[in-house]
This record gives sequence, structure tokens and C-alpha cells, in this order.
Amino acid sequence: MSVRIEDLLHSLPTEKRNELLVLYERLFEISPDGFLFVDPEGKIVYINPAYCYQLDVKRSDAIGRPVTEVVKNTALVARMENRDFTVERNVLWETLPGQFKTKEPYVIVTRCVVPDKDGNILGAIGQVKFINETLKLADVLNNMSDELKFYKEELNRLGSDHYTFEKIIGSSPELCRVKALARKAAQNDFTVLLTGETGTGKEVFAHAIHYASGRRNRPFVRINCAAIPHELFESELFGYFEGAFTGARKGGKKGKIELANGGTLFLDEIGDMPLSMQVKLLRVLQEREIEILGGEQTLPIDIRVIAATNKDLPQEISQGRFREDLYYRLNVISLDIPPMRQRKSDIQIFIDHFLREINQQYQTAASFSPEAIRALESYPWPGNVRELKNAVERSYTMADGGLIQETHLPPHIVTRVSCSLSSGPQTLAHAVQTVEKTFIQKALWQYHYNIKQTADHLGIHRSTLYNKMDYYGIKREPG
Repeated sequence: MSVRIEDLLHSLPTEKRNELLVLYERLFEISPDGFLFVDPEGKIVYINPAYCYQLDVKRSDAIGRPVTEVVKNTALVARMENRDFTVERNVLWETLPGQFKTKEPYVIVTRCVVPDKDGNILGAIGQVKFINETLKLADVLNNMSDELKFYKEELNRLGSDHYTFEKIIGSSPELCRVKALARKAAQNDFTVLLTGETGTGKEVFAHAIHYASGRRNRPFVRINCAAIPHELFESELFGYFEGAFTGARKGGKKGKIELANGGTLFLDEIGDMPLSMQVKLLRVLQEREIEILGGEQTLPIDIRVIAATNKDLPQEISQGRFREDLYYRLNVISLDIPPMRQRKSDIQIFIDHFLREINQQYQTAASFSPEAIRALESYPWPGNVRELKNAVERSYTMADGGLIQETHLPPHIVTRVSCSLSSGPQTLAHAVQTVEKTFIQKALWQYHYNIKQTADHLGIHRSTLYNKMDYYGIKREPG
């Protein structure tokens, strides 16, 4: 049963009643719609600023005047005379020429005659919605919606163009086998577990699988399990309602799983997820629903999970750091990304790719010498693709955008390659010379070929350093 306003007002003390009336007046004052109240004689007792603006009249000039003089085609007086107490809602009303400042041809009117409990007329009220203003707002909303739709489609297009299997660099048999299996995985929604050393490109594969799948137009949400503090893990994953815990953000927060609904959830470094959260993740994978912190109901979710780790999960299980049941739930499709040392034929392809990007960015024509290429191909790359890209960038810097020689490579690479390339019987003197040459090259690179600083670092005189550089054929400046 609804409560009538007049009954509510009569039930309140005078002070509270006046406060409520002030609130009602404030509501009418700030409304973009026009509001008009007339007394039983048809004289205006209230008109709000929006109506005054449209009619181009001052409120002080309108109050007390017959409404028919201010709003010439009003129906309020006729309705009072006919004692028509029906409420007309959203009536399309044609305006008079020049009646409104914004040249409204039509307005939407809601009006009624108000009687007291004995049937006596207290007056009449009217509300006017200005169509041009409403249409402008609708256009703004439509434009915003169209713009948002465009950007979402453009973002998905750019993502799908960038993260394709064709963009995964390499043509070695080892990589091609993994790519073929990943393409098959993209055709279904089964959980994928990506394993491999740091820097092998596990996230690149995760993106490629997502953008080749039927979920390509839905969100791809990444969580780095190693970067989230344990105490914040649950709220990050599941979200929370306002007031769920001390310090909870006003309005609450959506969790990563809910944000990924309909799309793909990528759990990077899954081996670092706390055991307490592994239990909760297992339930999500089994039940396909989540419970938001501070809430009592569960929310159904539709996600495809891709997990990645550089850890040996079976070993983690044996040491009690990873749940076996979660491992089997994640390991439906297993993809082991091969390290660089197992796909040496791809090293040249990566070098060309990274250097081409740098040359395009800085408008140069740098290149690697054959000796530098051989050194890079001989290095085992424990940091994989990430380390190789870093080495190309540093070598380019040292060569000032010109021909990149072996001496421009990072010293630790030159040292390790020199040792590994040494073959056959060696005298102790030759081995010492090899190490000494590499050590000098590293120091020169470290001090940007400043002879004094390099000599001080090595603990020798500058003339001694010059002699050794001449002996070993080391140039006195980079390049």
C-alpha cells in the first residue's frame, strides 16, 4: 500500500514537515524539466527556473499572473473547470510558434488537477519535458555508446592483429610443434598450462590462443600471481562489496575473475599462488561460480583459464607447495615452450627482428658483423628471448648505430663464448691471455672506453693498458 504525500506531511512535526517541503522545492529548482503549480483561480503560485528559461520570463513577473497569460495554450484551467481529476502522463503537446526559447515544436506533458479529501480543488500541476533537450542528451549518450563500441572493436582488432600465431617469431621444428598444438587448443575452451623458462614467451602464446579462439572479442585479463601480496589475493581475484572489510573501497571493486567473464583469465606464475588460494581457484574451476567478498550469493562465471609457470609443478607438489588436484585440473592441455638453446636456428631470426625494429625507430641502418652473429649464436641464452632482445639493444647502443662488432656485445656474453669456443690443447699462457683480453674488453665497455678510469679499475698504468690493447688488437674507441 503506497503512502500519500499529504498523509506523510500531516504525520510529521511542523519542523520536519518544513524541512521536507524545502527538499521538495530544491528538487523542482534543479530539475531540467519545467514545473508549474496554479491555484484554483488559475493563477501561478510556483514556476521553476527551467520553465522560466524556456518561456523567457522572469519568475517574479510570472508568479500571481493567470497561467493563460504566461502559457497561452495551457489546459490546466480547462481541466479544473471540468473537474477532470484523471492524471495525464507523457502527453505529446504541440507548442505555439515562438513559445519556447529553444523553438521546441512539441513537448511532453504530465499534468493533473489536485483535490482535497472533500473533493475541493486545491489547484493543478504540470510537468514539461523539452524534446530538443531530451534529444540532445540522447544524441550525447548514443555518440558515447557508438564511440565506446568503436574503441572496443578497434582494441580487439589491434589485439588480434598483434597477438596472432603468425606474429610468434621462429621457424625451428621445436617451436613449430608447440605452435601447432597451441592452434588446436584455441579451438576449444579446455584449460591450458604453459610451462617453460623465464623469457621464452609464455604470455605471447596465451594471447595468441585467446585471439584465435571464439572468445577473441571478450576480455583477456592477466594476473601475475607472484606480484600480488598474499593478504590481497582473494580480494584481487574475487572482488568485494563496500564494507566487506576494513579499508574496502567505497562502492566495492570487481575482481579479476568477474572482469574476465566471457573471456580468458591468464594466471601467470601460477606456481607462486598461495595454497589457500589454490583451494578457492580449484572450486572456481569445478563449480564455475564465484562468491564476492562481503556477499551472500554466488555469481556464475564463464571463463577460459590459461595458466603459466617457470616452475617444476610436480616437484612443487612433492614438496607440498602446490595442490595435486589443482595441477590436474589445470594441466588439460600442456604446452612446454622450448628455450633458446634448443632452437638455435631461431636466434638469427630474432636478431634481425629486433634490429629492424630499432633501425625503424631511430632511422638508422645498423647491422651485426658475421663474428658478432656467430658469438650470439654460440651463447646459451639462459634468459631466453628477453635476454637476447636486451643484448641486441645494448650492442646497438655501444656501436652508435653502425656496424656491431663482437667487442660491442655485452662482456659476459663475449667472455662465456670465448671460453666455450676454445678447443683443442691449450697452454696455460694462452688460457690466461684469453681471459685477460676478455677482462680488458669488459672493463673498457663498463667505463665507456675511458682509458684512465679503465686503467684505475684494472690496477695498471695507462701505458700498460695501451700496450695490452695493441697486443690483443683491441680498438681504442668503440666501433
